[in-house]
Amino acid sequence: MTVLGSPVVGEMVSFASNGDTAHGYLALPASGSGPGVMVVQEWWGLVPQIKKVCDRLAADGFVALAPDLYHGDIAEHTEMDKADRLMSTMPMDRVARDTEAAVDFLRGHSAVRGDKVGVVGFCMGGMLTLLVAAQQGDKIGAAAPYYGAPLGDSAPDWSGLTAPVRGHFAASDDFFPPDAVRELERQLQDMGKDVALEIHAACGHAFLNEENPLGTYDAGLADNCWAATAAFLHDRLG
Repeated sequence: MTVLGSPVVGEMVSFASNGDTAHGYLALPASGSGPGVMVVQEWWGLVPQIKKVCDRLAADGFVALAPDLYHGDIAEHTEMDKADRLMSTMPMDRVARDTEAAVDFLRGHSAVRGDKVGVVGFCMGGMLTLLVAAQQGDKIGAAAPYYGAPLGDSAPDWSGLTAPVRGHFAASDDFFPPDAVRELERQLQDMGKDVALEIHAACGHAFLNEENPLGTYDAGLADNCWAATAAFLHDRLG
């Protein structure tokens, strides 16, 4: 496989998850090693587009793992009702176990350099990115949520958040309204957290998804944000 001119190796893997077995898609860089990054899926599931995100991270020099949080199920872009059902019925205790197991799998992988990993997620996965960073503390060295955050009653105990956060959000987004995102940023900064949640003008939810499921893909903005995210991850993880 070739992504952005750089050969990467991607495959499905299995790993232990608190007495159970979890699965995910792992992509390795051409160099054979690099910092570890966990990719957290959108509400569609571990679809080919999320695997391509892992491949793109691998092409940028990272070891990327996307855990399969729906355990084999996915929703097509024409199945928004199914995607909503999969997301709303997803057992959060299992998600916590699987994401922690994925982080530990990366930290223990022979190809991963460093003892901290990054987390990148989109929509539902953006929200989970921040939850994981708060729950897993010093295991996380950088968090990059895209158009998703735990707002209102879904907010975790933020005391465990030690990783710097650089997020990207849309100015036109009914799922995660920009005013609520700005309020979350202010709250976290007031707690002394290193958090910047950038809200991009003239764009909508899911602007980075090149398959354009909501008709909001913005190629120029996506490229700029991705370059910023890759630079942020390298700066914090190596």
